[in-house]
Amino acid sequence: MSSYERFAHVYDALQTDIPYELYSEWVMEHAPSESFPQLLDIGCGTGTLTVAFAQMGYQVSGIDLSEEMLAIAANHFAHAGVHVPLFCMSMDKLDGFEALDVVTIAIDSLNYVMEEQAVYTTFQRIYDALRQGGQLFFDVHSLFKMDEIFLDGPFTYDDGDISYVWHTEPDEFAHSVMHQMTFYVRDEASNLYERFDEEHRQRTFPVEQYVAWLQEIGFTAIEVTADFTKQAPVDDSERIFIRAIK
Repeated sequence: MSSYERFAHVYDALQTDIPYELYSEWVMEHAPSESFPQLLDIGCGTGTLTVAFAQMGYQVSGIDLSEEMLAIAANHFAHAGVHVPLFCMSMDKLDGFEALDVVTIAIDSLNYVMEEQAVYTTFQRIYDALRQGGQLFFDVHSLFKMDEIFLDGPFTYDDGDISYVWHTEPDEFAHSVMHQMTFYVRDEASNLYERFDEEHRQRTFPVEQYVAWLQEIGFTAIEVTADFTKQAPVDDSERIFIRAIK
């Protein structure tokens, strides 16, 4: 899993196309905060979605593996006037939570878990931390996105302040990629650009595999949709959404 080092400081500027409001509405529709108040946001990153959950009435906690991300999230929470306990923790090492009503793993955070056993362990630990009737919400890249769209690079971006060149190549596992990114970030004081490089790895699995793992652990009423819609995935769906109940 990536630690999101320097990338944490440009992450929000590059995520403006993510419809966070649709994600929070998806959770609220199935697990309204008045009935499911205790929410754990796994892979909370810089806290954009976490703030939304808190403002919708959830009692939110967050975990992330990146200390840099958590530091930025803490600043966001302070500015938003919300209280969110934060913990630096790998999702497959989840510990210390019980009787949760809702757990979320948003914006393909689960795809940074590369080993099959670690994904399974993540689901098991979440199951153990949920109360009976609690719900898990997560999304992952589809096979189509991992195997075709990501490999159709390189990708570039330039808004004058931040530029990047993003190369992707197949990683060691089936349906996995290596993201190699070179960033140029403008310093306002000097008007010069600073370069830094990051390498991230992601892996996904067939929908049927995720469902089988969840069922084996004990989750029920598993619902699978795609691309921020209420429709089932099709061959060219890019993002898979899964909801399951303990």
